[in-house]
Amino acid sequence: MQTLRSAPPAICEQPIDRFVADVLPSEVSEVARLRLRELAQPVSAIGGEAVFSPCTRSRIVHIAHGSVRLVAHASEQRDQVLSFHFAGDLVLVPARAAHGYTLYALGACEMVAFAADPLFELARSDAALGHELLTRTLRALARSREKTIALGRKTAQERVASFLVGMAERIGVPDDEGCLLDLPMTRRDIADSLGLTIETISRQLGELRDAGLLATSGRSRIRLLDLPGLAARAGHLPAGHLSAGHLSAGALTKSSI
Repeated sequence: MQTLRSAPPAICEQPIDRFVADVLPSEVSEVARLRLRELAQPVSAIGGEAVFSPCTRSRIVHIAHGSVRLVAHASEQRDQVLSFHFAGDLVLVPARAAHGYTLYALGACEMVAFAADPLFELARSDAALGHELLTRTLRALARSREKTIALGRKTAQERVASFLVGMAERIGVPDDEGCLLDLPMTRRDIADSLGLTIETISRQLGELRDAGLLATSGRSRIRLLDLPGLAARAGHLPAGHLSAGHLSAGALTKSSI
């Protein structure tokens, strides 16, 4: 188990300040804000480093800068990438039970962690904080349900297309040609998350590229050229209008617990 390192003091904006800006509604009381600073544990990690390896208590982690993946550990050294989280997100790292859970940095990362029980206790006494945590939890539940459908009922191409549409909503940058994705995770990470092989991921990206739905540059940069078409390939119902113009910075979905 890796030893946690305190975030370096050279950073101008401390992780707790980023948490306040990203997460806390203005209605959260000053008493609750002071208590949150008391509970906060700033943490830094480098790419590939394990943070909060399987332990006895759950933690809520805010990603101030960088990105991470949450991995579940089963018997016989079998791992499953459960989710990816980015700057501004909250992620629950559950206590070890039937499975263990570890958060891994995908690159240089600054975070602030809270023991879950004291944070939830504080949320019970502050309605604004409680509402924010509930809202983020419901968003996370919705994403978990979407992934369950993808893993249980969808083809390989539908899984890859669903993943790309989800990434567009969360970290996509709209431009004149579509929506640009700079993916911090490897194709192996993506494959493990979707229950596919690396070769299948590469093959499906190639087919989507040949269909004119996306363009690739290297192994991590993808430009989505036709979001409605990609959503159709993902097996989504034709509801609403999905286009790069709808993915402004203010409209990007914030990840939840």
